[in-house]
Amino acid sequence: MSEAPPTAPGAALSGLRVLDMTRILAGPWATQILADMGAEVIKIERPGEGDDTRSWGPPNLSDAEGRDRSAAYFHAANRGKRSVAVDMARPEGQRVLRALAAQSDVVVENFKVGGLAKYGLDYVSLAKVKPDIVYCSITGFGQTGPYADRAGYDFLVQGMGGLMSVTGQPDGAPGAEPMKVGVALTDLLTGLYAVIGILSALRHRDATGEGQHVDMALLDVQVATLANQAMNYLATGTAPGRLGNAHPSIVPYQVFAASDGHVILAVGNDGQFARFCDVAGAPGLAADPRFATNPGRVRHRDVLVPILQGLISGRTMDDWIEALSAAHVPVGPINTIDRVFADPQVIARGMRTEPETPEGHRLVGVASPIKMSRTPPIPPRAAPTLGADTRTVLGRLLDPTDFDLDGLMADGTLGRENAPFNAGDEQ
Repeated sequence: MSEAPPTAPGAALSGLRVLDMTRILAGPWATQILADMGAEVIKIERPGEGDDTRSWGPPNLSDAEGRDRSAAYFHAANRGKRSVAVDMARPEGQRVLRALAAQSDVVVENFKVGGLAKYGLDYVSLAKVKPDIVYCSITGFGQTGPYADRAGYDFLVQGMGGLMSVTGQPDGAPGAEPMKVGVALTDLLTGLYAVIGILSALRHRDATGEGQHVDMALLDVQVATLANQAMNYLATGTAPGRLGNAHPSIVPYQVFAASDGHVILAVGNDGQFARFCDVAGAPGLAADPRFATNPGRVRHRDVLVPILQGLISGRTMDDWIEALSAAHVPVGPINTIDRVFADPQVIARGMRTEPETPEGHRLVGVASPIKMSRTPPIPPRAAPTLGADTRTVLGRLLDPTDFDLDGLMADGTLGRENAPFNAGDEQ
């Protein structure tokens, strides 16, 4: 039995089917992006338990009827997907998943290296079922190397991959210690790179008919995204350290205290610095040979920054933001997250959304940031309740003469729908 994915008219990835065997964040982030762009994403979850993040609350989301919709964390990475509850530890569950893989374009998983081989769900096994499958594995350290068997988590990799060594206040300053980023940035970046790898592999498949294994590692991604900091080290042999909110290569590019709060001044070139000095009433600073060019300002950072702090502390945040913005000097506040969603630019760009549940309730959510003139992301659909689409999806894709869905639900191989109102819902 074979059936094309339901269509999402006007979406870039309409007609693509993704078998999503991921949980937590890096993998679900990747598959959520694919769902946003119109792919049918079938999220495989453990019957009765589901993705670990369903219970990573409070806070939890509730619908208009007060029904618990799982932890807010789960909703951050699972909008637009179908939830199918299958026990992959059982032979019949494995058979169900192989049958789904045979009708999918992409498989994404984030089990430990070799963890799916015993179930016949690794790349080698599924490539025999579907030779042109694009199979993406996301792990902490990749499929090869001395750390391949280790479990990898975002926090650990932020440390091992160098990010924490350049994040936090410098030695000797109050509160000085290596710091992690306030969101699981390595997971998120790995999800983004995974999407790039998957789409590249699909392009190759469409050109040649060949599938392939995409091997994504959190540590690889963290090292790659050290970006200029990595290149600074490779160019000099000196490992950069922590600068707090300052930039290693640009001055002034940091936080300054105004009279009533803090502003970020992000001067990217000499012209902007000259305009800042005019607004600040200190045009002589821009003419000073020590400060006229960015290399000079970097070399004389310790002299210049206290001078700028003295100027900035004499006026309010709003005064600086208004005056510098008018002069086309990059400046902005440090917003709390409530202020982020109240920001007129964020509102105008539609970054807060209200995805709809199948029965018509609206939940709060964050929108895809991708804006496209011809194939934009599909209208947001709320993350599914556990097992909500088991019967609908499997009834559509599996041969009823080969799979007894009622029997598999009765013996626990398949999870029963937690939300029967989702039955029959199509993309």
